[in-house]
Amino acid sequence: MWWFYAVLSAFFASLTAIFAKLGVANINSNLATGIRTLVILVLVWSIVFFRGEQKEMGSISKSAVLFLVISGIATGLSWLFYFKALQVGNVSQVAAVDKLSVALTIILSVIFLHETLSLRTALGALLIIAGTFLLIKP
Repeated sequence: MWWFYAVLSAFFASLTAIFAKLGVANINSNLATGIRTLVILVLVWSIVFFRGEQKEMGSISKSAVLFLVISGIATGLSWLFYFKALQVGNVSQVAAVDKLSVALTIILSVIFLHETLSLRTALGALLIIAGTFLLIKP
């Protein structure tokens, strides 16, 4: 079932790009990111409390918290740069180049998580990288 959630993630990410492009048209990109983040904060914490999952907070390890904080910082920086890119670029190019993160994640997962790299995955990453260069080349 993981792929079902991944497809939903991709679908909503595509909607994010379209709506964000419309949203940053006449507003500072950092302010737009702040508004988006506030909406996400309220939405996600509402779900956590509705499902009673906040009770698990006491059992989270310090290392898990540390990595989630670092992940949050990386997410915040990603969103700030993404919204700035959307503000000044074409959404079709920005969203596509943003997906270079897929290839970078594959590479980093092999280096840091010691995941195995199949030929199929390596070729897929190379195609993403090649496609990115095609999109950014004038």
